[in-house]
Amino acid sequence: MPTVTPRAPAPRRPYQAARSRTANRAAPFVLNASVLAALLAASSAPTPLYPHYQDAWHLSALAITVAFSACALALLLALLTTGALSDHLGRRPVLVGALAVEAASMVLLASADGAGALIAGRVLQGAATGAAASAAGAALLDLENPRRPGRSALTNSIAPVAGMAAGVLTSTLFIRFVPAPTVTVYVVLAVLFAAQAVAVMFTTETARPHPGALGSLRPELAVPPSARRALLAAGTGVVAVWALGGFYSALGPALVRLVAPGAPLAAGGMVFFTLTAAATLTVWILRRMAPYAAATGGSLAVVPAAALPLSGLHGAGLPAVYGGAALAGIAFGAVSQGALRMTLASLDAQDRAAPLAAYYVLSYLSMSLPAIAAGAATQHYGLRTAAHAYAIAATLLAVAALAALTVSRGRTVHHAHNDLP
Repeated sequence: MPTVTPRAPAPRRPYQAARSRTANRAAPFVLNASVLAALLAASSAPTPLYPHYQDAWHLSALAITVAFSACALALLLALLTTGALSDHLGRRPVLVGALAVEAASMVLLASADGAGALIAGRVLQGAATGAAASAAGAALLDLENPRRPGRSALTNSIAPVAGMAAGVLTSTLFIRFVPAPTVTVYVVLAVLFAAQAVAVMFTTETARPHPGALGSLRPELAVPPSARRALLAAGTGVVAVWALGGFYSALGPALVRLVAPGAPLAAGGMVFFTLTAAATLTVWILRRMAPYAAATGGSLAVVPAAALPLSGLHGAGLPAVYGGAALAGIAFGAVSQGALRMTLASLDAQDRAAPLAAYYVLSYLSMSLPAIAAGAATQHYGLRTAAHAYAIAATLLAVAALAALTVSRGRTVHHAHNDLP
């Protein structure tokens, strides 16, 4: 019987190898982007449900802002302790564990029967989100396609706001069309997170694990000098836009009720959807704009965004509130993506999670603490007074941000001029 010599495989052409590498990056990239979006969708999903909780459990505005901020504060603690953990253990084990805890927090929220259980679920959710967000964001940077530079930074900017928009919209639709929305929305999210955890288990590790995992759990923010300078320059603007986001997320439904008492319940949730949808579009539209220009333009937009809702309290009605939310979203998108791109520039590939953690710490601290203060002010002085004080504070922060960005830009241009031969 004649023997058949196996034919040697044809050598892969260079463009075929490049195409294969691109394909190998695509699926994990999309998975990590979906994880980041789902985490933020879950964080915003309770916003349209707050009026239901207030009516069913007779909660005050302060209780609602505490429940809202519990997630953000737990997220901050997780970022401070586990923000760099995936640099040492690898992205995959941190993501799988965090997603499992996230799914468990959704089950706890679905079974909540009072403020205590709601806050406990939000704390667990925040801890899981903090651990997963920095790992997923760093994995996106690991998977950067050299032929499409900047895509990872863009995705890190757009996935969170797109996720928040999707979470609010889904929850609002559940309120309108699905029975028991305070249960079903969390059950759906729990299933999603469980499926993502399984999918992550079958991906290839993108980081190179190295010793020091236990030491990395010490609460600290290790930010390289180049990223630190950028974060300081844009930091005040980040505070301003995330504070506005926190106000609309925690007290947006109450503001709609105050301005238009006869509006449907869905209108309360849709005001935050307006903000996040506008932010998502802004990040995409300005993706090629210079980071300093984007951050500066966004800081300028904070001033009318803070002032316009006040006219809604003085007769302009819901259009002014929604217009202010849209402007706040434009400011949010412009400042966030500009600041993030500035921060991520020139980072060492082995230490990407820690600077991301620092950025998220600043962001969520800015979202949670002012919201708690606004809730306390609302309880003691009323929402109308609290909204005016919040608008003044946001305007002052925007002015400070513009000054910081102008000074930083001037120094950069000066140093570049001096470095010319």
